Amino acid sequence: MAEGAAAERPTVDTDDRDRTPLSDADVCVVGAGPAGGLIAHRLAEAGHSVVVLEAGPQFDPTDRRQQMENFLRPAGGNIWEMGGPRDAYTSTGARHYPLNATRVKGIGGSTLHWQGMVMRLHERDFRMQSEHGVGVDWPIDYADLRPYYAEAERAFGVAGADDNPYAPPREEPFPMTAFPPSHSDSLFADACESLEIDMHSVPNARNSESYDGRSACVGFGTCKPICPSGAKYTAESHVEKAISAGARVLDRVPVQRLEHDDAGEQIEAAVYATPEGEEHRQTADQFVLACGGVENVRLLLLSESPQYPDGLANSSGHLGRHFMDHLFAGAGGSLDRETRQNHIGFNTSETHQFYDDAEPVVGMKLEFLNYAGPSPVTSALSAETWGDELLDDLRSEYGQRIAMGALVEQLPDADNRITLDDSTTDDHGNPVPSIEWSIDDRTRAGLERANEIQTRILEELGVDVDWVAGPDATGPAAHHMGTTRMSSEPASGVVDADCRSWDLRNLWVAGSSVFPTGGAMNPTLTIAALSCRLAERLDATLRPD
Repeated sequence: MAEGAAAERPTVDTDDRDRTPLSDADVCVVGAGPAGGLIAHRLAEAGHSVVVLEAGPQFDPTDRRQQMENFLRPAGGNIWEMGGPRDAYTSTGARHYPLNATRVKGIGGSTLHWQGMVMRLHERDFRMQSEHGVGVDWPIDYADLRPYYAEAERAFGVAGADDNPYAPPREEPFPMTAFPPSHSDSLFADACESLEIDMHSVPNARNSESYDGRSACVGFGTCKPICPSGAKYTAESHVEKAISAGARVLDRVPVQRLEHDDAGEQIEAAVYATPEGEEHRQTADQFVLACGGVENVRLLLLSESPQYPDGLANSSGHLGRHFMDHLFAGAGGSLDRETRQNHIGFNTSETHQFYDDAEPVVGMKLEFLNYAGPSPVTSALSAETWGDELLDDLRSEYGQRIAMGALVEQLPDADNRITLDDSTTDDHGNPVPSIEWSIDDRTRAGLERANEIQTRILEELGVDVDWVAGPDATGPAAHHMGTTRMSSEPASGVVDADCRSWDLRNLWVAGSSVFPTGGAMNPTLTIAALSCRLAERLDATLRPD
C-alpha cells in the first residue's frame, strides 16, 4: 500500500543559493539533524573541512510564531511541509507504519518538532542477551558512553534533577535545574504514594533558565510540534555553530547515491541533486550518514553496486533489518477536580520503577501526562457552536481530563525491516522505502503490564477511566532504531563499536539506526552521546600519529 503522497507539500521554488560542492572536504555529513549537527560542529571546530548535505529546507526561525498559529487552526497541521512524492513510502507489514506523521526533513531534523525529553539508557539496556537471554548485547556498555552522555547534556542544555532512584549513575549535575512538578503531577502524587510508586522529574532539553543564547521556557504549550520561543533545543543551533566554525551547509540537496572506488573499499563521492535539477558529486576523505533510521538504510540500498549487490555496506545481510520503535501505552479519563490539562506541553514527572522488571523482559517507563484531552484553543477553533453554547461545551470537555502514558520496548526482530519498493518512486525516480513492521508477544505483554499499572494509579486517584490504549490500539513513538546496528563482529551488524562501517573504511553511520536494542527511553540523548563519541573517533582518524 503506497503512503505519503496524499498530503501534498507546497511547491518549492528554486533560489539563488550556491549549492556547488566543497573542494578538498575532509568530511561529508549527510543529514543536518541532531547527529549530523553535533558531528559537523565538533569536526569543524577541530579545524577540519566539513560539508553537510541536507535533503530538506532551512526553515526561518522568525516564522515560528506564525507556524504555531497555523498549527492551532483547523487543517493547519502540516507546518514542516512533509508529504508528496518527495516523502512517499509504503507500509506492507502486519501493522501500518505512519512514517510521514512523525518525521521532518530540514535543517534541525526531528528536533524541529520533538517533545524534548532526554533520558539515558539504563545499564541493562546494553546487555539484554547476557542478563535476560533476549535481544543482543551492545559492543559497548554504559560505562563507555557515560562521559559522552554528560557531554551531550551540556551540548543540548538539559534541565533535570538527580532525584530518580532508578537512573544509572551520573558524574555531574544537570546543566540546569529541573522544571517543577505540574499541577496534574501533584494530583497523581497522593495516589502514587498510597501505591508505593515513586515519582521523579523528567530531564528536558528545554531551558528552565537562559542557556546557550536561548531564553527560558515561556509556556506556549505547543512544544510538539513547535516551540515559538526557542527555549527547546533544536539541532539548528549546532548547525549554526558548525557554519561559524567554517563548515559549508547545503539545504535541499537530497543525496541520490554513494559511489565507491574500484576496489569497493572506501566511498569516493556523495551524488546529490539540487532544486534546479542538477547533479553534483561531493568528494571527501570521510563520509558520515546521519539521515535517520529509514533514510540511512534507503541511501545504502540505493547505492548498490557489483561489489555490494544487496546494498552498500551490507556484506552481513543485516542492513535494514531489526527495525525497532517504542510503543505507546496509555489510559485516561475524567476527574472531579481541576486538572489544568494542556497547561504545560511537556512531561515534568514520570517513573522508571518498573523499567528493569524481569517479567515481561521489556523496558517500560510510565509518564504522567500534562496534556491529556483536547486543548481549549483547538477545540474552540474547530467548534461548530458560538457564544454561551461554545463556552458551555468547552467547560464540559476542558479542565477535568487526566491521563498517563508509557513507552514500551520493542526487541530486535530480523523480519521488521526497511527495504525498497521498486513499484513506487519519489520525485527523483528512486524507489521509496518500504516498512515491514509488526509487534511481538513480548511487547504486547509489556503494553498490557503498563496498562495495568496505569489503570491502578488512575483508579486510586478516583479517575473515571474511559479510554485505554493497549496492544490493539497502540502506535509507534517515531523512534526509528536498529536498522544499521553496531556489533562486535562483521557478521552480526553493519557498523563496529565506533559506528564505522565494517565494509568501507571511510564510511560512518550516526543516529539511532546503530542501536542494537532500543530500551524504552527516548533515544535522542543516546544519539547525541554516540555522535560526540563518533566525532572524537573520526577526529583521531583524520589526525594520524
